[in-house]
Amino acid sequence: MKSKIFTFLKIFSVIILFLLLIIVLAILWPMPQLKPPAKHSTVFIKSINIIDVKSGNLLKNRDILIKDNIILAIDTSGILKAHAASLLIEGTGRYVMPGLWDMHTHSNQHSEWLHHPLFIANGVTGIRDMSGQLSKRDSYFAGSKERLRWNDELNENNSVTPRYVLQSSFQIDGAFSVPGGFPEFFKLQKVEDVDSLLRFYKNEKVDFIKVYNQIPPEPYKRLVSEATNYGMHVAGHKPIFVSLKDAIVLGQKSFEHGRIFLYECFPNADSLRTSDNWNKFLSKSRASMVRDYNPELAKGLMLLMKERNAHWCPTLQTLKFEAFAHEPAFLQNPNLKYINYISKKLWWDGDVRNNTKRNLSKEGKGISAAFYNAAKEQIKIASDIGVPIMTGTDVSDSYIFAGFSMHNELEDLTKSGLSNLKALQSATIVPAKFAGADKDYGTIEVGKIADLVILDRNPLDNIAHSKTINGVILNGVYYDSQKIEELKSFTQSLSLSFHMNVKVFFSLIGSPLIRVQWAD
Repeated sequence: MKSKIFTFLKIFSVIILFLLLIIVLAILWPMPQLKPPAKHSTVFIKSINIIDVKSGNLLKNRDILIKDNIILAIDTSGILKAHAASLLIEGTGRYVMPGLWDMHTHSNQHSEWLHHPLFIANGVTGIRDMSGQLSKRDSYFAGSKERLRWNDELNENNSVTPRYVLQSSFQIDGAFSVPGGFPEFFKLQKVEDVDSLLRFYKNEKVDFIKVYNQIPPEPYKRLVSEATNYGMHVAGHKPIFVSLKDAIVLGQKSFEHGRIFLYECFPNADSLRTSDNWNKFLSKSRASMVRDYNPELAKGLMLLMKERNAHWCPTLQTLKFEAFAHEPAFLQNPNLKYINYISKKLWWDGDVRNNTKRNLSKEGKGISAAFYNAAKEQIKIASDIGVPIMTGTDVSDSYIFAGFSMHNELEDLTKSGLSNLKALQSATIVPAKFAGADKDYGTIEVGKIADLVILDRNPLDNIAHSKTINGVILNGVYYDSQKIEELKSFTQSLSLSFHMNVKVFFSLIGSPLIRVQWAD
């Protein structure tokens, strides 16, 4: 009997050691490198239809001469000479628009394999990252060092990556969502900690401070007023203890998500701006937010946003997920093939269960859908008033897909009442102006950087035509239709691979920020 037990233990130990060896090898296994196509010093696009996102006009049959990734000349077809262009692109019957910018994303250490190829394949050439790691290297989240490195690799043509157009801090959230062992100033509770926080992120070459829900009023006010002295601004959520009106007046530059007016424009909203009432605010007031919504109050806030040039990034895809996560048809998304198994099982499936439970409960029935529909109605009103609207998707949240969800967001903006032109502007010229980069980006004009998307059909006629991507030009590199399919296949293959899933698993459980979020 003893010998049998001993034999069993030996076999069991061998199996365990073998499995551990496989896991270690998977972690250490080098990741494949996706090389971009060769960079062209001179590109000539012949006889293409230019989408003017300023006016909405279609400039038919134009030749475009690009040198060193700068648009050198635009003219009617046949006037310009290709000279010694190293790349000739036949544009007859096709359309060209500026590269799209996703202004609300969340990058991680695996983005260069799981997200970047899909962004480019979908015509997303610029992104604003809305979260970063803290002072210590995080195994999952990317920080400013990674984002700046990716930009360098883009310029050197060593990597397939979109431009990171604005660099974000970690999400500052009062005493919440900050792991132990980090500097106290990350837990922004005191006015005297503001300067330490800003000095740290200035040194990190960050462009803005991402704020979240739980920052006390006085540190928040100090943060907004002082950020500009450090060459930064404040963007993100709005602390619950501060009214939207006060946040706009103080100078927060952008507000995220479609809930901002719903949270403000119902009776007793001000009385709930305390930490004691936060749970009640979220769980008990949702029906009142929709039922008792005051549109005149919202219009007043929208007018103030216009006056102060405060931008709104509604991220409708997050509200759509919350509204429809209980519906099987919504969950059968063909783009799931690009999402690794570990993320789906450890993250996305949990979000689905939580939202399904809430949507099917007596108290929550229909509320999430009402939030989604209300946000769409408010976008039209805000846009008509003059609030600058920016596209953002909230990649990599549940059922939001790098690149693909950008086109869903554009469609949802038009379903909200925006014209096809306004929707395109929200992904091109508006974010470029927001970033202070409209001298170089956002439109197709002589002297601007040639980050371009070539389409088979005209999105001014139907916004869904933004998906008919035939080619992408980024940093003098041309991704043709064949290369675009290769980008998609690359990510799909890696998402299915054992070693990528092992890497994602250990990066998730090793991340102090993820552990805090899951504990929440």
